[in-house]
Amino acid sequence: MASLGSEPGSDADELETQVTEMAEKILEFRATVSEQLKNTLPSIIEAGRPVLGDGSEPGTSGAPVEGQIASDKDALGDQTYQKINLLRDKVSRNVAALPIVLKRLKECMSNIDKLDSQNTFIHPAFKRKRTS
Repeated sequence: MASLGSEPGSDADELETQVTEMAEKILEFRATVSEQLKNTLPSIIEAGRPVLGDGSEPGTSGAPVEGQIASDKDALGDQTYQKINLLRDKVSRNVAALPIVLKRLKECMSNIDKLDSQNTFIHPAFKRKRTS
């Protein structure tokens, strides 16, 4: 059987050394990454927060004016502005879907109550506790 190194144990020793070095790097990384994240995250969040008017100016209702939207768009950058609009659209769609979800939830609960009232075997994991 041919070995890759000149000595039979040299490859194993080399691999063991590499593993030890990697383990030390991982330990160092684990020790420092949480502190780096703790220091960096607030500044990233603060930098990404849009500066919008709070509606405290006289004659405003808090709704942004077209000129204000344009200036905010320039200040935030196109990509951030698109992300904000995408998030706003997703929230609007989710809010619009809530009545449908609520209706389906009530239907499912009534079906469960019907099954519960028919003296059939229902596994205990699917039984809900009664609240009074």
